[in-house]
Amino acid sequence: MAKFSKSNAPQFSVDVYQNEFLPEGGREVNAIVTVTSTGGGAVAAPQFYAAGRGADAAVALMVDCSGSMDYPPTKMRNARDATAAAIDTLRDGVHFAVIGGTHVAKEVFPGGGRLAVADAQTRDQAKQALRKLSAGGGTAIGTWLRLADRLLSAAEVSMRHGILLTDGRNEHESPEDLKAALDACAGRFTCDARGVGTDWEVKEVTGIASAMLGSADIVADPAGLAADFTRMMETAMGKEVADVALRLWTPLGAEIKFVKQVAPTVEELTDRRVEVGPRAGDYPTGSWGDESRDYHVCVQVPNAELGQEMLAGRVSLVVPGADGGIQNLAQGLVRAVWTDDMTASTSINPQVAHYTGQAELAQVIQQGLDARKAGDADGATAKLGRAVQLAAASGNADTAKLLSKVVDVVDAAEGTVRLKAKVAEADEMTLETRSTKTVRVKK
Repeated sequence: MAKFSKSNAPQFSVDVYQNEFLPEGGREVNAIVTVTSTGGGAVAAPQFYAAGRGADAAVALMVDCSGSMDYPPTKMRNARDATAAAIDTLRDGVHFAVIGGTHVAKEVFPGGGRLAVADAQTRDQAKQALRKLSAGGGTAIGTWLRLADRLLSAAEVSMRHGILLTDGRNEHESPEDLKAALDACAGRFTCDARGVGTDWEVKEVTGIASAMLGSADIVADPAGLAADFTRMMETAMGKEVADVALRLWTPLGAEIKFVKQVAPTVEELTDRRVEVGPRAGDYPTGSWGDESRDYHVCVQVPNAELGQEMLAGRVSLVVPGADGGIQNLAQGLVRAVWTDDMTASTSINPQVAHYTGQAELAQVIQQGLDARKAGDADGATAKLGRAVQLAAASGNADTAKLLSKVVDVVDAAEGTVRLKAKVAEADEMTLETRSTKTVRVKK
């Protein structure tokens, strides 16, 4: 696990948005917790890294080399070019490896169970090795992840990151084998996953990214891979603090209903809690660069008398300290105040209302697409209509645009839609893959 040292590190802040007022008998407290990290990350100039920062990282690139990557042949060529572009984006001093993935995982570069250290020479050697990649064989993604874990764990670094590209379904190992691999690798490195073309399984790719605290996306046209890989690697190179956890302490008698990330994507964290002491638990958030994320925390507190006030929760950002202990980066407080003022106790905080809608938006898109696949036209129309309504109300223009490729919008405000008779597979998969992307509250 990475150790955190204060020198030249990004600064974290925690802001809590809530309506702390509860009516008589009220017990549910909702808060949006905004965590912001500044003073590090991708905005740094290259010379900033040359001084030794930014090299404290290891990256494994996992490239699908299964037989389907040859249909059409441009897919394999684009995958090689994209991997080369990502290698060019590596900072000097970063440890890295390239893995070729089929029904088995093979070390493409540098080989011998090692990682290379990025410089002009090793980048060139890695790109030469990529030219030998050819398509043939099956797909067993769990084996790719386990090899990446073995290679990455050998490096004495704090940041460990994977980039995984696949074009097909994980047909050469059982879902149980993939889940076992994800369970074994989760928390050891983060991983971004990409599906290229339209022959892969969305829930498989998004499930990998979710388990590994990374991003997932579709690259429907293989020609877009190089630009996407470059962006992914730039983001990875901008991460500077690993193993950050959201620590939530609650008072005696309180019960946590849920904890979820709600921006920039919806990610359920409730079941990932690790107990760390009396009434306190950690929720993993992965690695951070210059960025801001929002979390929705819902706590059920014990009942209290009118006029009483209590601390409903303390939210802290923590990392492993250099001395083996824990370092607290920032904290915020969630409060509960009981009042007989109906206006105060019934008003919903705008942040809470917005993200409750965004979480519902992600859910109804998934339900609508599942209903559509199952041939339930009425169910699909109702759910996707509600999605259109929520996207319009919250100003989520990107999701609204994706929805308009799957349904004909009659009245967005009312959520009246008609299912399109023909939908391009890439459009449906893009909507499903990006369904959890949210927009932030308009200030």
